[in-house]
Amino acid sequence: MCWIDKVNSFLNRDEPIELTDPESARQSMLYAKVFLLTAVILTLFGLTMLYSTSYGVAGPKYFAFQLIWAGVGSVGGLAMFVIGFRRIARYSVLWIIISFVLLVITALCFAPINGASRWMRFRIGGLQLSLQPSEFAKLAVAVFVAKYCSDNMRTFNLLRHRRGIVPVAVGAGAVIGGILLGRDLGTTVLVSVMALGTMLAAGLWLRHLTLPAIFAGLIGIYVFLFDPTRLSRVTSFTQAEVMRREQGYQLWNSLMAFGSGGVNGVGFMGSRLKASYLPEAHTDFILAIVGEELGLIAMLGVLVCYALFTWSAYKISVNSSSRLGMLTAFALMLGISVQAIINIAVVTGSAPTKGMPAPFLSYGGTNLAACLTAVGLILSVAADTISPGYNDRLWLAAKRKLSFLPQFKEYREE
Repeated sequence: MCWIDKVNSFLNRDEPIELTDPESARQSMLYAKVFLLTAVILTLFGLTMLYSTSYGVAGPKYFAFQLIWAGVGSVGGLAMFVIGFRRIARYSVLWIIISFVLLVITALCFAPINGASRWMRFRIGGLQLSLQPSEFAKLAVAVFVAKYCSDNMRTFNLLRHRRGIVPVAVGAGAVIGGILLGRDLGTTVLVSVMALGTMLAAGLWLRHLTLPAIFAGLIGIYVFLFDPTRLSRVTSFTQAEVMRREQGYQLWNSLMAFGSGGVNGVGFMGSRLKASYLPEAHTDFILAIVGEELGLIAMLGVLVCYALFTWSAYKISVNSSSRLGMLTAFALMLGISVQAIINIAVVTGSAPTKGMPAPFLSYGGTNLAACLTAVGLILSVAADTISPGYNDRLWLAAKRKLSFLPQFKEYREE
């Protein structure tokens, strides 16, 4: 059965379908290997470039923090893989509620940084930690929309049905509104695109896009009339050289970094612009340092890795053994890939400057942990296609290993 037939089956049947043909399992194994390999390469490359970018400014501090978060994200991804996307999706409404509450608390109770209230800051012992709830809110929206649409494929387009479009719009819209409350316009746009893209993949009628289009128009009017800071960001990227000493300073130095690197780059650790010339070099503009130190060849390698990541995640999605798996993998892929596209467009001057980190590469522990958690969920979709019920067998094997404990004594083998 080709992937087009599988998509048509998903769109025309209410009950989940299980594919048992060996060809689907073989293909999913290949896609999963490519997907995991590209995620590992991007993560390791990101840690390496972060060390180079930040060492001269802050020593190994940022690298050490990112390494810890990489460990946290790897554990989270492994947990998602073992638990499985089906079990995670059962509590999709709970994830939405938790995300909304955290976003509201962050927006109302924590001081803004650079005009946006994105971070919860707290201290554990002598360690100051920051957490960005919107990163995990993206995962919650992806799972919620995928679960709702897969369960209500025939009715989610209807306006007056109790399983129609209103519940999914309210759930996703609440989280998007919570992100917007924190004045994080970039993440608001990203999550909106992810939610709408997933719903379109599930068969959303185009006329339902009228309301989101009006909402987006109102945001644009608000920015134009009442938010001159963000308006200047929107307009400055079209004339970076003219405004290189004002709003276009960051973008101009980013372009200078790419130009300085040429084809082969100036050498690892050899960047000049990262030394106080390029703000946020270790976060949103880390790709500019990649271009300066390692040159065009390395940048093309990063683009190839992102492309392979997107392609393999997409193939895992369309090859999935269930509609829920298809939509879950597609939503998570869309969230990471669109974020990468936005970051690349920003650092190259193709889009307005916006605080959007490069997935797996930029400094930002919460973002890296969320991306690695998403990787685990997508791999669970592939594993479910390769071997349906794999995680149930994993749990059973784990319980048998722990059968020496009283609570697992029923699993002891005679």
